[in-house]
Amino acid sequence: MSPLRIILVGLGARAQFWMRVVRDNPDCTIVGLVDPSETARSRALEQWPLATAAADVSLLGQIEADAVLLATPPGGREAQMEAACAAGLPILAEKPLADGVELAARYVEMAETAGVPLMVGLNFRFLPVTQKVLKLFDEQVGLPEFGRFTYERWRDGWKPNFNKYPLTMDQPMLWEQSIHHFDLMRYVYKSEPVLLFGKTFNPSWSMYRDDANVSALITFASGVTVNYQGLWQSNWQAPGFQWRNECARGVVVQNDQFGDLNYALHSDATLTSVPLPPYEQWINDAVAVLAAFVAALRGTAPLLCSGRDHLSSLRMVQACILSSQLGQAINPADLDLGAKREIGPFNQNALQQRTSL
Repeated sequence: MSPLRIILVGLGARAQFWMRVVRDNPDCTIVGLVDPSETARSRALEQWPLATAAADVSLLGQIEADAVLLATPPGGREAQMEAACAAGLPILAEKPLADGVELAARYVEMAETAGVPLMVGLNFRFLPVTQKVLKLFDEQVGLPEFGRFTYERWRDGWKPNFNKYPLTMDQPMLWEQSIHHFDLMRYVYKSEPVLLFGKTFNPSWSMYRDDANVSALITFASGVTVNYQGLWQSNWQAPGFQWRNECARGVVVQNDQFGDLNYALHSDATLTSVPLPPYEQWINDAVAVLAAFVAALRGTAPLLCSGRDHLSSLRMVQACILSSQLGQAINPADLDLGAKREIGPFNQNALQQRTSL
Protein backbone atom coordinates (compact mmCIF):
# COMPACT_ATOMS: atom_id res chain seq x y z
CA MET A 1 0.00 0.00 0.00
CA SER A 2 1.21 3.48 -0.83
CA PRO A 3 1.54 5.82 2.18
CA LEU A 4 -1.17 8.42 2.60
CA ARG A 5 0.23 11.74 1.40
CA ILE A 6 -0.58 14.43 3.96
CA ILE A 7 -0.45 18.20 3.70
CA LEU A 8 0.25 19.67 7.15
CA VAL A 9 -1.33 23.09 7.57
CA GLY A 10 0.00 25.09 10.50
CA LEU A 11 3.59 24.61 11.62
CA GLY A 12 3.48 25.89 15.19
CA ALA A 13 3.90 24.12 18.51
CA ARG A 14 1.35 21.36 17.95
CA ALA A 15 2.72 20.56 14.48
CA GLN A 16 6.03 19.50 16.01
CA PHE A 17 4.28 16.52 17.61
CA TRP A 18 2.45 15.68 14.40
CA MET A 19 5.61 15.68 12.31
CA ARG A 20 7.17 13.15 14.63
CA VAL A 21 4.02 10.99 14.74
CA VAL A 22 3.66 10.97 10.96
CA ARG A 23 7.32 10.07 10.54
CA ASP A 24 6.87 7.06 12.80
CA ASN A 25 3.81 5.83 10.88
CA PRO A 26 4.75 3.84 7.75
CA ASP A 27 1.23 4.38 6.39
CA CYS A 28 1.76 8.14 6.11
CA THR A 29 4.12 10.74 4.75
CA ILE A 30 4.10 14.54 4.59
CA VAL A 31 4.17 16.00 1.08
CA GLY A 32 3.08 19.57 1.82
CA LEU A 33 3.76 22.17 4.51
CA VAL A 34 1.69 25.34 4.87
CA ASP A 35 2.35 28.30 7.16
CA PRO A 36 2.56 32.06 6.61
CA SER A 37 5.81 32.16 8.60
CA GLU A 38 8.91 31.66 6.47
CA THR A 39 10.84 30.70 9.60
CA ALA A 40 8.32 27.99 10.43
CA ARG A 41 8.41 26.67 6.87
CA SER A 42 12.19 26.55 6.83
CA ARG A 43 12.29 24.73 10.15
CA ALA A 44 9.75 22.16 8.97
CA LEU A 45 11.61 21.61 5.68
CA GLU A 46 14.66 20.59 7.68
CA GLN A 47 12.61 17.62 8.88
CA TRP A 48 10.73 17.02 5.61
CA PRO A 49 13.14 18.16 2.84
CA LEU A 50 11.15 16.46 0.05
CA ALA A 51 7.91 18.25 0.94
CA THR A 52 6.60 21.31 -0.89
CA ALA A 53 6.20 24.36 1.35
CA ALA A 54 3.89 27.31 0.80
CA ALA A 55 2.63 30.35 2.67
CA ASP A 56 -1.07 29.68 2.05
CA VAL A 57 -3.58 26.92 1.35
CA SER A 58 -3.54 27.42 -2.41
CA LEU A 59 -0.99 24.60 -2.23
CA LEU A 60 -3.84 22.15 -1.55
CA GLY A 61 -4.97 22.38 -5.15
CA GLN A 62 -1.48 22.33 -6.62
CA ILE A 63 0.16 19.09 -5.45
CA GLU A 64 -0.90 15.44 -5.30
CA ALA A 65 -2.10 14.57 -1.79
CA ASP A 66 -4.56 12.29 0.00
CA ALA A 67 -5.44 14.18 3.19
CA VAL A 68 -5.04 17.44 5.09
CA LEU A 69 -4.01 17.76 8.74
CA LEU A 70 -5.01 21.08 10.28
CA ALA A 71 -2.66 21.89 13.18
CA THR A 72 -3.99 25.43 13.28
CA PRO A 73 -5.91 27.59 15.79
CA PRO A 74 -9.70 27.12 15.69
CA GLY A 75 -10.29 30.72 14.65
CA GLY A 76 -9.80 31.66 11.00
CA ARG A 77 -10.03 28.23 9.39
CA GLU A 78 -12.51 29.25 6.69
CA ALA A 79 -9.97 29.33 3.84
CA GLN A 80 -8.36 26.09 5.04
CA MET A 81 -11.66 24.21 5.11
CA GLU A 82 -12.75 25.63 1.77
CA ALA A 83 -9.45 24.69 0.11
CA ALA A 84 -9.50 21.15 1.51
CA CYS A 85 -13.10 20.57 0.43
CA ALA A 86 -12.49 22.07 -3.01
CA ALA A 87 -9.56 19.68 -3.46
CA GLY A 88 -11.67 16.74 -2.20
CA LEU A 89 -9.16 15.99 0.55
CA PRO A 90 -10.17 14.24 3.81
CA ILE A 91 -9.53 16.41 6.85
CA LEU A 92 -8.05 15.66 10.28
CA ALA A 93 -8.41 18.83 12.36
CA GLU A 94 -7.09 19.73 15.78
CA LYS A 95 -9.85 20.40 18.28
CA PRO A 96 -11.94 22.40 18.51
CA LEU A 97 -13.07 22.49 14.90
CA ALA A 98 -14.02 26.15 15.32
CA ASP A 99 -14.39 28.68 18.11
CA GLY A 100 -18.14 28.78 17.70
CA VAL A 101 -20.89 26.20 17.15
CA GLU A 102 -22.45 27.95 14.16
CA LEU A 103 -19.14 28.16 12.30
CA ALA A 104 -18.27 24.55 13.15
CA ALA A 105 -21.69 23.45 11.85
CA ARG A 106 -20.97 25.29 8.60
CA TYR A 107 -17.67 23.44 8.28
CA VAL A 108 -19.39 20.11 8.85
CA GLU A 109 -21.99 20.90 6.20
CA MET A 110 -19.22 22.00 3.85
CA ALA A 111 -17.32 18.72 4.26
CA GLU A 112 -20.45 16.60 3.90
CA THR A 113 -21.48 18.46 0.76
CA ALA A 114 -18.01 17.92 -0.69
CA GLY A 115 -18.17 14.23 0.25
CA VAL A 116 -14.98 14.22 2.28
CA PRO A 117 -14.52 12.71 5.76
CA LEU A 118 -13.88 15.16 8.58
CA MET A 119 -12.32 13.89 11.80
CA VAL A 120 -11.51 15.99 14.87
CA GLY A 121 -8.42 15.04 16.89
CA LEU A 122 -10.08 14.40 20.24
CA ASN A 123 -7.03 12.58 21.53
CA PHE A 124 -8.24 12.19 25.13
CA ARG A 125 -10.71 9.52 23.98
CA PHE A 126 -7.73 7.44 22.87
CA LEU A 127 -5.79 7.61 26.13
CA PRO A 128 -5.16 4.20 27.74
CA VAL A 129 -6.63 5.53 31.00
CA THR A 130 -9.88 6.46 29.24
CA GLN A 131 -10.26 2.99 27.76
CA LYS A 132 -9.58 1.44 31.19
CA VAL A 133 -12.28 3.61 32.78
CA LEU A 134 -14.80 2.19 30.34
CA LYS A 135 -13.73 -1.35 31.22
CA LEU A 136 -14.05 -0.64 34.95
CA PHE A 137 -17.63 0.50 34.43
CA ASP A 138 -18.38 -2.66 32.45
CA GLU A 139 -16.50 -5.21 34.53
CA GLN A 140 -16.00 -3.94 38.10
CA VAL A 141 -18.04 -1.08 39.53
CA GLY A 142 -21.13 -0.80 37.35
CA LEU A 143 -22.64 2.25 35.68
CA PRO A 144 -21.81 5.74 37.01
CA GLU A 145 -24.58 7.81 38.56
CA PHE A 146 -22.76 11.01 39.56
CA GLY A 147 -19.26 12.40 39.50
CA ARG A 148 -16.85 15.23 40.22
CA PHE A 149 -14.36 16.45 37.61
CA THR A 150 -11.68 18.85 38.85
CA TYR A 151 -8.91 20.27 36.68
CA GLU A 152 -6.71 22.89 38.36
CA ARG A 153 -3.77 24.50 36.62
CA TRP A 154 -1.78 27.68 36.48
CA ARG A 155 -1.19 27.64 32.73
CA ASP A 156 1.64 29.98 31.76
CA GLY A 157 0.44 31.09 28.35
CA TRP A 158 3.75 32.86 27.69
CA LYS A 159 5.85 29.69 27.74
CA PRO A 160 7.86 29.54 24.49
CA ASN A 161 6.58 26.10 23.49
CA PHE A 162 2.90 27.12 23.83
CA ASN A 163 0.73 28.64 21.13
CA LYS A 164 0.03 32.28 21.97
CA TYR A 165 -3.45 32.71 20.51
CA PRO A 166 -5.26 31.49 23.70
CA LEU A 167 -3.98 34.60 25.51
CA THR A 168 -6.33 36.82 23.53
CA MET A 169 -9.16 34.48 22.46
CA ASP A 170 -12.65 34.47 23.95
CA GLN A 171 -13.20 31.87 26.69
CA PRO A 172 -9.80 30.15 26.29
CA MET A 173 -10.33 27.54 29.02
CA LEU A 174 -13.62 26.36 27.55
CA TRP A 175 -12.64 26.29 23.90
CA GLU A 176 -9.12 24.93 24.37
CA GLN A 177 -9.33 22.68 27.44
CA SER A 178 -12.87 22.07 28.65
CA ILE A 179 -13.84 20.90 25.18
CA HIS A 180 -11.66 17.84 25.92
CA HIS A 181 -13.33 17.26 29.28
CA PHE A 182 -16.87 17.74 27.99
CA ASP A 183 -16.20 15.39 25.09
CA LEU A 184 -14.75 12.82 27.49
CA MET A 185 -17.91 12.94 29.57
CA ARG A 186 -20.12 12.30 26.54
CA TYR A 187 -17.83 9.49 25.44
CA VAL A 188 -17.41 7.76 28.81
CA TYR A 189 -21.01 8.18 29.99
CA LYS A 190 -22.35 7.21 26.54
CA SER A 191 -25.00 9.86 26.96
CA GLU A 192 -25.83 13.38 25.86
CA PRO A 193 -26.13 16.37 28.22
CA VAL A 194 -29.63 17.69 28.82
CA LEU A 195 -28.96 20.51 31.30
CA LEU A 196 -25.89 22.66 32.00
CA PHE A 197 -25.58 25.44 34.55
CA GLY A 198 -22.24 27.20 34.18
CA LYS A 199 -20.23 30.16 35.41
CA THR A 200 -17.06 31.48 33.78
CA PHE A 201 -14.74 33.97 35.47
CA ASN A 202 -11.25 35.43 35.41
CA PRO A 203 -9.19 36.05 38.58
CA SER A 204 -7.28 39.29 39.10
CA TRP A 205 -3.91 37.59 38.43
CA SER A 206 -4.94 36.08 35.10
CA MET A 207 -2.67 36.61 32.09
CA TYR A 208 -5.59 35.81 29.75
CA ARG A 209 -7.75 38.52 28.23
CA ASP A 210 -11.00 36.60 28.73
CA ASP A 211 -12.33 34.12 31.29
CA ALA A 212 -9.82 31.33 31.98
CA ASN A 213 -11.80 29.54 34.73
CA VAL A 214 -15.15 27.77 34.69
CA SER A 215 -17.51 25.92 37.02
CA ALA A 216 -20.49 23.89 35.82
CA LEU A 217 -23.16 21.46 36.97
CA ILE A 218 -23.98 19.09 34.11
CA THR A 219 -26.82 16.57 33.87
CA PHE A 220 -26.88 13.85 31.22
CA ALA A 221 -29.86 12.04 29.69
CA SER A 222 -28.78 8.84 31.46
CA GLY A 223 -29.20 10.60 34.81
CA VAL A 224 -25.49 11.11 35.51
CA THR A 225 -24.79 14.47 37.16
CA VAL A 226 -21.28 15.97 37.22
CA ASN A 227 -19.80 18.82 39.22
CA TYR A 228 -17.13 20.30 36.95
CA GLN A 229 -14.39 22.81 37.76
CA GLY A 230 -11.81 23.75 35.15
CA LEU A 231 -9.08 26.26 35.94
CA TRP A 232 -6.36 27.59 33.69
CA GLN A 233 -5.57 30.29 36.26
CA SER A 234 -5.45 28.75 39.69
CA ASN A 235 -2.93 30.51 41.88
CA TRP A 236 -0.60 27.62 42.62
CA GLN A 237 1.91 26.30 40.12
CA ALA A 238 1.36 22.68 41.19
CA PRO A 239 -1.40 21.18 39.01
CA GLY A 240 -4.39 19.30 40.37
CA PHE A 241 -6.67 16.78 38.69
CA GLN A 242 -9.30 14.33 39.87
CA TRP A 243 -12.18 12.67 38.08
CA ARG A 244 -14.20 10.67 40.59
CA ASN A 245 -17.20 8.64 39.45
CA GLU A 246 -19.68 7.19 41.92
CA CYS A 247 -21.02 3.97 40.40
CA ALA A 248 -23.56 1.25 41.16
CA ARG A 249 -21.08 -0.92 43.10
CA GLY A 250 -18.27 1.47 44.02
CA VAL A 251 -16.08 4.32 42.78
CA VAL A 252 -13.55 5.03 40.03
CA VAL A 253 -10.95 7.67 40.88
CA GLN A 254 -8.55 9.10 38.29
CA ASN A 255 -5.92 11.37 39.88
CA ASP A 256 -4.04 12.42 36.75
CA GLN A 257 -5.49 13.27 33.35
CA PHE A 258 -3.10 10.79 31.73
CA GLY A 259 -3.11 8.03 34.36
CA ASP A 260 -3.14 7.24 38.09
CA LEU A 261 -6.37 5.25 37.86
CA ASN A 262 -7.95 3.51 40.85
CA TYR A 263 -11.20 1.88 41.87
CA ALA A 264 -12.89 0.53 45.00
CA LEU A 265 -16.01 -1.49 45.63
CA HIS A 266 -18.41 -0.23 48.27
CA SER A 267 -16.98 -2.34 51.12
CA ASP A 268 -13.28 -2.06 50.17
CA ALA A 269 -11.05 -0.42 52.77
CA THR A 270 -8.67 1.06 50.20
CA LEU A 271 -8.49 1.92 46.53
CA THR A 272 -7.06 -0.61 44.08
CA SER A 273 -4.58 0.81 41.58
CA VAL A 274 -5.22 -0.10 37.94
CA PRO A 275 -2.10 -0.93 35.87
CA LEU A 276 -1.72 1.05 32.65
CA PRO A 277 0.67 0.60 29.72
CA PRO A 278 3.66 2.95 29.28
CA TYR A 279 2.54 6.27 27.88
CA GLU A 280 4.34 9.27 26.36
CA GLN A 281 2.25 12.41 26.75
CA TRP A 282 0.96 14.00 23.52
CA ILE A 283 2.61 11.27 21.43
CA ASN A 284 0.82 7.97 22.09
CA ASP A 285 -2.61 9.55 21.86
CA ALA A 286 -1.70 11.33 18.61
CA VAL A 287 -0.40 8.02 17.28
CA ALA A 288 -3.80 6.47 18.00
CA VAL A 289 -5.70 9.38 16.45
CA LEU A 290 -3.67 9.18 13.26
CA ALA A 291 -4.04 5.39 13.08
CA ALA A 292 -7.82 5.74 13.42
CA PHE A 293 -7.88 8.36 10.66
CA VAL A 294 -5.83 6.16 8.35
CA ALA A 295 -8.03 3.13 9.09
CA ALA A 296 -11.15 5.12 8.17
CA LEU A 297 -9.60 6.28 4.90
CA ARG A 298 -8.43 2.75 4.10
CA GLY A 299 -11.99 1.56 4.66
CA THR A 300 -11.05 -0.87 7.44
CA ALA A 301 -12.81 1.00 10.27
CA PRO A 302 -15.58 3.57 10.72
CA LEU A 303 -14.70 7.25 10.97
CA LEU A 304 -14.30 8.15 14.64
CA CYS A 305 -14.64 11.60 16.23
CA SER A 306 -16.49 12.93 13.21
CA GLY A 307 -17.15 16.61 12.77
CA ARG A 308 -20.87 15.90 13.11
CA ASP A 309 -20.41 14.19 16.48
CA HIS A 310 -18.05 16.97 17.59
CA LEU A 311 -20.86 19.50 17.33
CA SER A 312 -22.52 17.95 20.39
CA SER A 313 -19.42 18.65 22.50
CA LEU A 314 -19.14 22.18 21.10
CA ARG A 315 -22.75 22.80 22.10
CA MET A 316 -21.76 22.04 25.70
CA VAL A 317 -19.14 24.79 25.53
CA GLN A 318 -21.59 27.23 23.99
CA ALA A 319 -24.25 26.30 26.54
CA CYS A 320 -21.81 26.97 29.38
CA ILE A 321 -21.01 30.42 28.00
CA LEU A 322 -24.69 31.25 27.52
CA SER A 323 -25.59 29.93 30.97
CA SER A 324 -22.94 32.14 32.56
CA GLN A 325 -24.25 35.17 30.68
CA LEU A 326 -27.93 34.54 31.47
CA GLY A 327 -27.57 33.04 34.93
CA GLN A 328 -29.76 30.06 34.11
CA ALA A 329 -29.41 26.43 33.08
CA ILE A 330 -29.28 25.63 29.35
CA ASN A 331 -30.06 22.45 27.42
CA PRO A 332 -27.23 22.16 24.86
CA ALA A 333 -29.63 20.47 22.44
CA ASP A 334 -31.49 23.77 22.19
CA LEU A 335 -28.43 25.12 20.35
CA ASP A 336 -29.28 22.89 17.41
CA LEU A 337 -28.53 25.22 14.48
CA GLY A 338 -29.91 22.59 12.14
CA ALA A 339 -26.96 20.29 12.79
CA LYS A 340 -28.50 16.93 13.67
CA ARG A 341 -28.36 15.02 10.39
CA GLU A 342 -26.55 11.71 10.28
CA ILE A 343 -22.99 11.68 8.98
CA GLY A 344 -23.09 11.54 5.20
CA PRO A 345 -21.01 9.02 3.24
CA PHE A 346 -17.74 10.16 1.72
CA ASN A 347 -16.38 9.22 -1.66
CA GLN A 348 -14.29 6.15 -0.88
CA ASN A 349 -13.78 5.37 -4.58
CA ALA A 350 -12.25 8.76 -5.26
CA LEU A 351 -9.92 8.31 -2.31
CA GLN A 352 -8.85 4.88 -3.54
CA GLN A 353 -8.03 6.28 -6.96
CA ARG A 354 -5.73 8.87 -5.41
CA THR A 355 -3.96 6.54 -3.00
CA SER A 356 -3.77 3.28 -4.97
CA LEU A 357 -5.08 1.34 -1.99
